[in-house]
Amino acid sequence: MATASYDRVFWVVLDGVGAGELPDAKTYGDLGSDTLGNLSRVVASTKRGPLKLPELQKLGIGNLTKIENVPPLKPGEGRGAHGKATELSCGKDTTSGHWEMAGLVVEEAFATYPTGFSKEIVDRWVKENGLPGVLGNKAASGTDIIKELGEEHMRTGKPILYTSADSVWQVAAHEESFGLEKLFKVCKSARKICDELHISRVIARPFIGNPSKGIPFSRTYNRKDYALPPTIRTHLDELVARGVPTLGIGKISNIYAGHGITDNIDTKGNADGIRVLIEQAAEVKSGLIYCNLIDFDMLYGHRRDTEGFAGALEEFDRKLPELQKKMTDRDLLIIAADHGNDPTFKGTDHTREYIPILAYSPAQKSAGSVNLGIRKSFADVGATVFHALTGSTETPANTSWAGQSFLTLIK
Repeated sequence: MATASYDRVFWVVLDGVGAGELPDAKTYGDLGSDTLGNLSRVVASTKRGPLKLPELQKLGIGNLTKIENVPPLKPGEGRGAHGKATELSCGKDTTSGHWEMAGLVVEEAFATYPTGFSKEIVDRWVKENGLPGVLGNKAASGTDIIKELGEEHMRTGKPILYTSADSVWQVAAHEESFGLEKLFKVCKSARKICDELHISRVIARPFIGNPSKGIPFSRTYNRKDYALPPTIRTHLDELVARGVPTLGIGKISNIYAGHGITDNIDTKGNADGIRVLIEQAAEVKSGLIYCNLIDFDMLYGHRRDTEGFAGALEEFDRKLPELQKKMTDRDLLIIAADHGNDPTFKGTDHTREYIPILAYSPAQKSAGSVNLGIRKSFADVGATVFHALTGSTETPANTSWAGQSFLTLIK
């Protein structure tokens, strides 16, 4: 039996932090997208000043795309490893990105409904849940639609139904007037319908506030995702089958519909997620610690907030040494993303981009940051995680995985 190379792997997903347009970006209307590069150029010209990422720069993030004020490393400089990966899956959403990283390539794109859902489907959902009807039923920005329909929702009790360019059925409702548990209940009901429609995620989008009393509407971190279950056993499932603990932080368990995750800690945004990650680094002795940091995407990417996005990157960069100090020679850190969400780009949706791959272990003996090149699939991330925790690069007989481990390059 193969022997694991590491006791622990910290897998951190910077949700929406892309590293430049993919070769097929034009097909998705994303030609010219570059989350890190475009963001850096825009903020460098503002009062806040240029992007400062000294810790990520040491790992080689500046080598992945041209980032203003974050120069590329020269051979022998820095530490760890750097590269970027191509998406094989059809789409540019959270589910396909995370699934592909765990070995599952989504070959058939999830269904989208840019003009809203059919009356027949909506009526069925309304009847099943005893709802007085719905508001919206269109593609919209989540923050804009609650401003538009929030007060009517509170007055009528009708939930706000909306979608986007992604494969999502989103339901916004007021935590107090509608109720959080009721929102979760109607979203679980929608998940059954969306399974039939091949829709990737149902998302409960709770909000609070009362403009009539001078309190503007705002979304809360009690969001919950209900995803399609993965169609094959992923690297995560196989880790669990081999007795390797897998801890999710943030929305990880929701993305995989609970498959392959033995425990999950829900968090309220990046700062909370980073805090939990560092706490768990002091407590968890073995296995996978898999963390999604959502604010890059949810708060800043979709809202096209360049200054907020830049500040969130710098916050993560400042906290990175605190995590690294808790690592031993038996630990590996992999930082990646699931898609792009260029806050300088047109519209409010995800962008079809390479994802960054940065790796670090105190055990690494090679001088300077190792160049991993352009990986052929996001799945190389999961293959490396699996290799690190099991010592195996073989695909089990009962499944099929994409991806090739890069572990031997970074030792």
